[in-house]
Amino acid sequence: MRRSTRWAAGLAMGLALTMLAAACGKSSTTASSGGGATGGTSPVASNVTGSVKVSGSSTVLPISQLLAQEFSQQNSAVQISVDGPGTTDGFVLFCKGQTDINDASRAISDEEVTACKQGGVDYIELPVAYDGITVMTNPTNTSVNCLSKADLYALIGPESRGFKNWSDANALDNKLGGDGNFPNEPLDLVGPGQESGTWGSFIDLALKDIADSRGQADDTTRPDYQSSANDNVIIRGIIEGSPSSLGWVGFAYAEANAGQVKILGVSPDENKGGEGNSDCVTPSRATIADQTYPLSRTLYIYVNKAKAQQNPALRAFVDFYLSDTGITTGVQQAGYVDLPSDQISKTRSTWSSFEQGA
Repeated sequence: MRRSTRWAAGLAMGLALTMLAAACGKSSTTASSGGGATGGTSPVASNVTGSVKVSGSSTVLPISQLLAQEFSQQNSAVQISVDGPGTTDGFVLFCKGQTDINDASRAISDEEVTACKQGGVDYIELPVAYDGITVMTNPTNTSVNCLSKADLYALIGPESRGFKNWSDANALDNKLGGDGNFPNEPLDLVGPGQESGTWGSFIDLALKDIADSRGQADDTTRPDYQSSANDNVIIRGIIEGSPSSLGWVGFAYAEANAGQVKILGVSPDENKGGEGNSDCVTPSRATIADQTYPLSRTLYIYVNKAKAQQNPALRAFVDFYLSDTGITTGVQQAGYVDLPSDQISKTRSTWSSFEQGA
């Protein structure tokens, strides 16, 4: 399911209204484009016209959407469209030169690097935030509080295809070092599909190592579950589904619905059962920021170099994105975790070096 700036329901719009309300209480800063973000201020280029097309990750969507709306408030002659079909689908468009920026909830893959080369697209990779893939169930599910990577593999990995109840995974979980005491309740899975970067990141963070060790396909989940590129559809599947549902989304979406979903902890020990594990880590801003949450990841934007050289509006928007208003305040307002200061400086330096040579 595609989502754009006209998407009126769900998390992103509510967050956008919060951000815009806050913006109304502060004065805007006007500066010329070109390296303005490196100083950590809030640059807004003056007399900029044109358009910017952003697509990609539904996870990064709220950040880009918030900042596009605030930037447009101060630069009415710039039209910015933001769409969220998923990281993978977004890269298809980006590597064909059809978009200016691709939001990504994972790093670009080798296949996508090749596709961009074939499409004549050179790009800049800019880390902008941290996220933690959040595993959830229905609040009425009292049987499960924490899962290990072994547990997640037994429930969602490629060898779990056909498991209809949680207890169907017990034998496999035992082989992997898990407790193997899942309840005899329906295993109703809802999560991202293959078009989503969250799908790929979840495999890399939770499933890949175990799949490799067992000689299984290490680039897939089980295929038999309800999938969607729309995080709010996944959230609704947990809330409105069976009491023993199981799913995963980006942290901001789970946190925004914390009263309606049950957020599960994840054990940092791959082969130790989650339940009863005193080391189990629940995702939070603190545990994602210090990377102690096992499913923490980096969020990115990818910028088309040639388009940035030709389009002052695109350069100005990226300047704004990497300013304090964007890469710190905007990230927090969107519900994600800002990068450490040294990482922010590195991202700004990467962009500044490009602008100085453009």
